[in-house]
Amino acid sequence: MKIQINEKKVTLPEDVHDYARKKVTKLERYFRDDAEAFVAFSVEKNRNKVELTVHAANTYFRASESTTDMFASIDATISDIERQIRKNKTRLARRLRQDAFTRTPDMTAPDFAPDPEETEFHIVRQKKFSMKLMTRDEAILQMNLLDHSVFAFRDEEEDGAFAVVYRRNDGGYGLIEDVG
Repeated sequence: MKIQINEKKVTLPEDVHDYARKKVTKLERYFRDDAEAFVAFSVEKNRNKVELTVHAANTYFRASESTTDMFASIDATISDIERQIRKNKTRLARRLRQDAFTRTPDMTAPDFAPDPEETEFHIVRQKKFSMKLMTRDEAILQMNLLDHSVFAFRDEEEDGAFAVVYRRNDGGYGLIEDVG
């Protein structure tokens, strides 16, 4: 597993980086060799924040934790990723290593909990509509008029490519574009 470490507005001692590498390396048992992990350290409001993103087999796993101790934040993000994997293990089976779940978890770990029951995805509503060719501003206006938080459209600025605009938590807007 390839591991990249980034520090945002903070300089940490090498032992924190080593600890993070050691912990992230334990996730290798779930992934094939082509997996990549990105660890970002930052300090916000006197809290030590760790963001961990693992990219493997066209799937992204992301966890972010903020505590008073950087080592505890690292441990918590690793636990979150493992929890995500365990929760969705049957859905992820084709993307994870074949022997990912042959070893049992460390029973002495303080946050060990039984695997949660997996629930099936149920589509409760389906909509069909023709996507109109429009500008991004028109799409945002249409989304606001419908009082939706997401709106799909064909982007006039990108020769009719599929795109999605969405309302962000910070009050701004986001755009998702098709690159393929």
